[in-house]
Amino acid sequence: MKTLKTLLDERPARATLCVSPDDTVFAALELMAKHNIGAVLVMRDGQLAGIFSERDYARKVILVGKSSKETMVREIMTEKVLYARPEQTIDDAMALMTEKHIRHLPVLDKDKRVIGMVSIGDVVKETISEQAFLIKQLEQYIAG
Repeated sequence: MKTLKTLLDERPARATLCVSPDDTVFAALELMAKHNIGAVLVMRDGQLAGIFSERDYARKVILVGKSSKETMVREIMTEKVLYARPEQTIDDAMALMTEKHIRHLPVLDKDKRVIGMVSIGDVVKETISEQAFLIKQLEQYIAG
């Protein structure tokens, strides 16, 4: 089973997108729309301060009548961030994301530095790919 580090290493090189707690929600949404992603990390002085997702926006801005241009990310971000370690497997990530009903999982090293983020889509895609590989191997074995 692949580790999260392997999954992140196999991706095309790209920076993990983040915003500041002092950015407006509107600016964060623009960044997310530009990159077609559903969440961004919130970083303060190089440290993970939270995560901001479409779910945060829907529940903490739109539903309560706030303005995305006047609301700061710090006011609505999720501060208690669940995360995984690079040595954990894809299955570990899938289990955590499923149990906690989250769609984005930052990956932090032992010093709690962000090394990337995986989405439920990344995890599902990798799981399907691995299962397809195993099925092919079994078919070849059976065929002799």
